[in-house]
Amino acid sequence: MFDFINISFIDVLDILMVGLLIYWLIRVVRGTSAVNIFLGILLLYVIWIASRALGMKLLSFILGQVLGVGVVALLVIFQPEIRRFLLRISSSTTAAQKGVFKFFRHTRSGGMAPRELEELTAACRKMSETKTGALIVLRHGSGLGDILDTGDEIDARINRRLIENIFFKNTPLHDGAMIVSEDRILAARCTLPITQRQDIPAHYGMRHRAAIGLSEVSDASVIVVSEETGNISFVNAGNIRTMGSITELRLAIEQSYQ
Repeated sequence: MFDFINISFIDVLDILMVGLLIYWLIRVVRGTSAVNIFLGILLLYVIWIASRALGMKLLSFILGQVLGVGVVALLVIFQPEIRRFLLRISSSTTAAQKGVFKFFRHTRSGGMAPRELEELTAACRKMSETKTGALIVLRHGSGLGDILDTGDEIDARINRRLIENIFFKNTPLHDGAMIVSEDRILAARCTLPITQRQDIPAHYGMRHRAAIGLSEVSDASVIVVSEETGNISFVNAGNIRTMGSITELRLAIEQSYQ
């Protein structure tokens, strides 16, 4: 009865790969202004297929020409989303390689030492109490070289008084993000990319949007101290959580290095 159906392993693999590609495209554009453009192009493609099937030569020719140059238009329009998509793949690959490496060595990857972790969380507690705004990036696998180049190099050991002094209002380095790598403060006054998501709650300010933006294009985690409320937030992989205590923040930092 179904002798005319001949599905090979390659056909199944082809369908799965297309499904995976569509899934990634939806994840990339979801929550951004680009989703409307994506849906518009998809609608044009469906109309083009229908016009060809119905024999509407003029309409199918016009739409075919539009879609023919659409690849270049997509690269221009979706440049930020494509960059974010490729960086996510790169970060995921790096994380997978680190996981395999850790499995065979049976050792834990580098993280923040207890002394540096105590200094960092103590500084966050103090800045929360005084409502001093802060933006602290925890570098993991991604190099963040382009982000480091936007700020001022420090290269100092993590110290609570140094962190508090950097973010003290009206000091030269307070405006921007601090980059931390394990036990060192690498730079301050760095500029982070702003997320284009439209679903961010209104009570989150530009520091939070910048933290989310960086976490979307890298594997870095970001600590945000709000100068309006004093609340401490932890951002990772585009997700933001308000910390209920310094203990919760400490645990989040430790888990981000695993």
